Amino acid sequence: MNIKHSKYKNTGILFELLVRQITADTLDGKDSQASKILKEYFVKTELGREYKLYETLFKKTSITETKADITITTLLDASKNLNRGALKRQKYNLISEIKKHYDVTKFFSHKLPHYKVQAAFYTLIETFSQETPKNAQQVIDNKITILEHLTAAPVSEEKVKEDVIKEFQGYDKDLRTLTYRVLLNKFNDKYENLLEGQKEILKELINSIDNTPRLKEFHNTKVLEIKTELTELNKNVTDKVTKIKVEEVIKVLPELGKTSKVKDEDLTNLLQYYDLIEELKNANVPVQA
Repeated sequence: MNIKHSKYKNTGILFELLVRQITADTLDGKDSQASKILKEYFVKTELGREYKLYETLFKKTSITETKADITITTLLDASKNLNRGALKRQKYNLISEIKKHYDVTKFFSHKLPHYKVQAAFYTLIETFSQETPKNAQQVIDNKITILEHLTAAPVSEEKVKEDVIKEFQGYDKDLRTLTYRVLLNKFNDKYENLLEGQKEILKELINSIDNTPRLKEFHNTKVLEIKTELTELNKNVTDKVTKIKVEEVIKVLPELGKTSKVKDEDLTNLLQYYDLIEELKNANVPVQA
């Protein structure tokens, strides 16, 4: 029997989307219902036990094929000990709770970086939890997908640093990962001092995980806004050296062309320009070159 994937029932995806929603709510200054939902349904619950399997899977990277195969087998064996009835009830109640507080279509519309692997793992868990005959080709395809993930070359950029300021200064390929892990528990405590413009950039990044035309349009709009604000603020700068430096910054602020892609350094630069704006707003504070 062929098992169909359902993102509404995929525990790994549900967890990731709740974390993303917590981040978006926090940036909007809202009391996040998603945070309450996550605590209720993933702490000391059968859903929480199943999520641990997904979490373990994604902690394993760059291992040998033999170890990867053992990992998959061990996790699938562990999944057989889950209470399927309790899982079904908790997932149903979880979706009902999400629908009470959020537009469910929008909630599930975001793309996730490891969606294919999560879908493959969900399908394998469902397949091995049933007594009906298995679709051998589907099992093979899903195992290959997961094996390729587990045996891939290491990507050090995926390790999320704890300090968001350091993240912004040193970001490369996986800027998005901070939204999945770091912000859940630490945003309010450590990142509350971000400027409003910086929060807006971070929020847009969260909502545009892929390199979409929307993100490029957002970038170019922000560049124009920053240029305008810097030009106005520079009129009141009396220090000649500082004035020249600001003029140079305005000249080199780049808009992206039709064929250009938004790179992580482009977004990092936007964040730093807002720091410059804040410095200019504070009287007699020297601007750093």
